[in-house]
Amino acid sequence: MTIHIGAKPGQIAETVLMPGDPYRAKWAAETFLEGAELVNEVRGMLGFTGTWKGNRVTIQGSGMGMPSLSIYANELIRDYGAKTLIRIGSCGAMQNRIKVRDVIIAMTCTTVATPSSTIMRELNYSPCADYGLLEAAVAAARKTDVGVHVGGIYSSDTFYDERPDLNEQMQRHGVLGVEMEAAELYTLAQRHGVRALGIMTVSDHLLTGEDLPSDQREKTFGDMVEIALEAAFA
Repeated sequence: MTIHIGAKPGQIAETVLMPGDPYRAKWAAETFLEGAELVNEVRGMLGFTGTWKGNRVTIQGSGMGMPSLSIYANELIRDYGAKTLIRIGSCGAMQNRIKVRDVIIAMTCTTVATPSSTIMRELNYSPCADYGLLEAAVAAARKTDVGVHVGGIYSSDTFYDERPDLNEQMQRHGVLGVEMEAAELYTLAQRHGVRALGIMTVSDHLLTGEDLPSDQREKTFGDMVEIALEAAFA
């Protein structure tokens, strides 16, 4: 066990799906995994391990924001041997062609700052997804009825952002959506030589103001989880 994860050796699979919300981890494990077992509940950040089509999978909550995700991703990789980490979560759309409930698969992540910025110093490091996972996720997504968009996203270190000028420039430069975790996940994965991908369901729209009520978000996120699982074991 580690400071933040109470799982015993061998209880964490090499493939880990990482929703921000621990209760979304519980829902996904109960919905998609066979024999799901609770392997972590330290600080209420729930984690479960089970199987999907015979493949071992852990679904571990990461919390909100890059600092929180960094803690769990570091420990999963360093102490538990995770080799494939896929963020499954929500995001806000930043382009008119994207609709609420669509899925965004993040190829690259733009940021203002991440927990790894102190390492990079003056370097504007550009974290990107693992191409094999990206390709497999796109193929899996095309088998569904959900709208799918592939490209760059913005990983923000603030939720209540008051920079409409910054948002306008990102929209102008084709950024698809905004969330709060993927850039640090991609950076850590590349640092440690493992695979990472971010798959996000659009829960709200920055341009239209439309959003999904919280009780509808879980039901809508099923497609995203299925895409992630298909991609992990393609």
